[in-house]
Amino acid sequence: MAHRRLRKFNTKKSYPEQKLDNDLSMSVRAKGTFVFLRGQVGQDLDGRMVGIGDPAAQAEQAMKNVKVLLEEQGARLEDICKITIYITDRAYREPVYRVIGKWLKGVFPVSTGVIVQGLARPEWVMEIEAWAVIPEERG
Repeated sequence: MAHRRLRKFNTKKSYPEQKLDNDLSMSVRAKGTFVFLRGQVGQDLDGRMVGIGDPAAQAEQAMKNVKVLLEEQGARLEDICKITIYITDRAYREPVYRVIGKWLKGVFPVSTGVIVQGLARPEWVMEIEAWAVIPEERG
């Protein structure tokens, strides 16, 4: 099975002010069961910003996106094995992790949290990346 790449886009359109030209996807399903998601932020899948200045609202939108992207690839939230959470301020850890914890209750993925100086857009204060593996019986 070839890799299944969904929601393809080019950074030239997404970040016109940065003069980039990279071909990317929002999600990739590889080897039939592995699903990799692009980092999700407080922006809906149509590109509208959500929760400016509100890390919990941004985390809520990011997790809505994660759920949709996984489902498009035939995966579920409970298939998530690894997450990486990026925040731009240590004070955002609690509100962001509470939201993510609500969405992933009972999933028990491995997790890495990183405090970064900034993300691709200044209004983004958090980003979550997720990797999932679809169980063989559903793959």
